[in-house]
Amino acid sequence: MRNCLFLFFILLSGYGFAQTPDKRLIQFSGVVINPDSNSVVPYVTVTNVSSRNQVFSANYKGYFSFVVHEGDTLVFSAIGYKREGILVPINLPDNKFTVMMKLKQEAINLPAVQVYPWASTDEFKKQFLTMKFADDDLEIAKKNVSRENLSALSANLPRDGQEMQSYNFQNNHSNLVNKNMNQRMANPLLNPFAWGALIQQIMQGDKSRSKD
Repeated sequence: MRNCLFLFFILLSGYGFAQTPDKRLIQFSGVVINPDSNSVVPYVTVTNVSSRNQVFSANYKGYFSFVVHEGDTLVFSAIGYKREGILVPINLPDNKFTVMMKLKQEAINLPAVQVYPWASTDEFKKQFLTMKFADDDLEIAKKNVSRENLSALSANLPRDGQEMQSYNFQNNHSNLVNKNMNQRMANPLLNPFAWGALIQQIMQGDKSRSKD
């Protein structure tokens, strides 16, 4: 059994070497950028599909450099960006190939998630049964215009401009009325007591003349 497994791995290895032709090695380098903002894309994963899916990674500045073969297919991928592929050309003038890879951002719509404040269904049922419903708009309006609420508001809230204007107008009107009343009372012709005293003096004068 062991000999069969050994022969199987030998044949598999030979098949792999047969599938990989003798191609020239190329130093593949470059930088990954976002074409929309012209900013670098860090830590991009580069997969060599033609060489048993070898995986390489760009650094935090988006720069990468590794060895590939001519004609290899490379796939660039990053979270939040669309996958892009590139083919290494054949018969290059030298053993270097430099590119500026552009990855566009991809909008990923995640499903909506609702977070409930209850740990279990039983806890939800318990909270629902003991729930106190809020008053409707009519009950709230009645409470706001109740005698107790209005008294508390009038005692604590300061007066606004319209209320102060009405208060000053009433005070000025009362002062003006009292002033006119005082002036009328100060005039002896309008004072009934003064008229009574005058009539009494006239009568006393007539009596003194009749005695003489």
